[in-house]
Amino acid sequence: MNIELEKIPCFGVAGNFTGHLEQAGEASDFSKIETKEANAPKAMFPTYIPGGKDPTPEFLTVYPFDDKKILFPKDEEKLQIEPECALICSASWNNGKLVDLVPELFGASNDCSIRNPKIAEGKIIKISLKKNWGKSTKGLSSNLIAINSFKEKGILDSYRIASFLVRDSNVFDYGEDSQIKGYSYFYRKLIDWCIEKINTQNDTGPQENILSYLNSMSSLPEKIMISVGATRYTQFGETNFLKNGDHSVVVLYPETMTHQEIADLVKKNDFSRKDISVLCQKIMM
Repeated sequence: MNIELEKIPCFGVAGNFTGHLEQAGEASDFSKIETKEANAPKAMFPTYIPGGKDPTPEFLTVYPFDDKKILFPKDEEKLQIEPECALICSASWNNGKLVDLVPELFGASNDCSIRNPKIAEGKIIKISLKKNWGKSTKGLSSNLIAINSFKEKGILDSYRIASFLVRDSNVFDYGEDSQIKGYSYFYRKLIDWCIEKINTQNDTGPQENILSYLNSMSSLPEKIMISVGATRYTQFGETNFLKNGDHSVVVLYPETMTHQEIADLVKKNDFSRKDISVLCQKIMM
């Protein structure tokens, strides 16, 4: 299936993997957001709204995805990989409201993020401001895998997510190797939550009114991309930020393979297997 990501609005999910927000220093940003369950995600945030008009912020209309490189933001010092599973979904609408999302493809995503003291101090509160700072600031694997069934016992039940930082030919585990079904919300529970957030999320605190952005497009989208949340970092990942010349690698792989086998493929830069989705990006100043 050919996907023209440039034409698809893209979103992320904040707080869908236990412990990530605390590691990223972002938990306080969401302290005033009430959720129905303690482990529920906190918010959805936009990363790209193609052709969006007012009230969509202009920076969100800049296409930020690149499967080869990440361009370091000017005047920033700390940048982290956010390893995620992304879903390409078909969207159904009725009277301007989203009524269903059907995940069709999945792949490795890097929801790369600025760690800025101003954000930590609450001076910059919108999540999207640290996600899209221009061209080549995010990533989605070019090898997307078909979803046979987005529910238990479907293909994603047997997939894992791993991430690595390659520096000076050394390979470091960056995120904890995790089951994809280990997200707090997944399958139908995640879909229902996303539909509710897209239809009802208000412009308060770190949140934005997503529906108003989608309605500012020339037409409501037939497809939506959602990166469903970043995994927890290893100790190395939590304390090491990206530098010029590094390579960020996010891999979604079947559990028939071992973590060491994946790390060896990363070491050899061998991503030819069709049953893994790999995103390898060079960090460039």
